[in-house]
Amino acid sequence: MQSIKCVVVGDGAVGKNAFPGEYIPTVFDNYSANVMVDGKPINLGLWDTAGQEDYDRLRPLSYPQTDVFLICFSLTSPPSFENVRTKWYPEICHHAPNIPLILVGTKLDLREDPLTIEKLRERRMVPISYQQAAGMARDIAAVRYLECSALTQKGLKNVFDEAIRAVLAPAPREKTTKKQSKGCTIC
Repeated sequence: MQSIKCVVVGDGAVGKNAFPGEYIPTVFDNYSANVMVDGKPINLGLWDTAGQEDYDRLRPLSYPQTDVFLICFSLTSPPSFENVRTKWYPEICHHAPNIPLILVGTKLDLREDPLTIEKLRERRMVPISYQQAAGMARDIAAVRYLECSALTQKGLKNVFDEAIRAVLAPAPREKTTKKQSKGCTIC
């Protein structure tokens, strides 16, 4: 059975820890599950990392031998979205260049929530749109952009299935080269 190491990064409180126990049960919390994707048995090792600044020097210790990264942000937290560009992508491209990454918008259930929208409006903010996030995914050469809600479980299984597919069927070589050149520019 093939083993895949998937490391989950993102700001604290973006919903990484809310992924259900069948996938992810913090400097690192890890969990292993045997899953079937496209008829192939896979041992998926998930490493949930601490997003807080206090752990910036320890977190990269979880990066060696990573097969795929999930960079998570909350759809209802514009600062967590901006940190994808300013913190998470540069950190990954520095410590683990050429590893596929998937951009994941979390808390999908709150994007249309009236109370959440009002709280954001009071701070002169709005939820992150699909188009904004898809643009960010292109900018950082993510292999996919996906959205999910751990609360409703909408899109959740797809996030992990696509992470596995990114390893089993990697993007063509030219995308890797594009990521390298963008990485040098952004990093």
